[in-house]
Amino acid sequence: MNLQTLGLAVLTLWGGLAVGGMATGEEGRPAVSRVEVVLADTYRAQVESLTEEFAKAGLTNVHFQFARLGHPPQNIGLGREVPAEQAREALRLAVKYNLGVGILLPQRLFPPKFVTIASSNYDDTVETKIDSKALSQLMSPTLTTEAFHRLYRSLTTPQLDAQGRY
Repeated sequence: MNLQTLGLAVLTLWGGLAVGGMATGEEGRPAVSRVEVVLADTYRAQVESLTEEFAKAGLTNVHFQFARLGHPPQNIGLGREVPAEQAREALRLAVKYNLGVGILLPQRLFPPKFVTIASSNYDDTVETKIDSKALSQLMSPTLTTEAFHRLYRSLTTPQLDAQGRY
């Protein structure tokens, strides 16, 4: 084995270890690059079990923050390339740990493979309220990734109510 072949083998092994356990998309890259989650302070002592649960759902690069008082906002934001399966899992986990999802944040605010749950970084000018019917439509296992994001975009695109001449 020559030095170049050995180097390639080491890089391949190292790369495999670096992404081991991650849900991967095309070309071995992670399907979701980062997940930022804000939870109520009551979950602070459960970071290890939460990390495991998120990893089992295919959401591995998770960063938790905890609200000191009260409950964080019931919102979620998903990048335009998050696979439907991981998006549904993010929604499920948001419902479970954040008392529901009632607000969607538009995809244009996020990197393509990014997920945020309960972020307080956005104000009501970009928020779109959703009801349980819209949430159940998004969580439908029959939606492909393309169909999921088409629905997500339609739910977060403001409906202009044209009145008068303009």
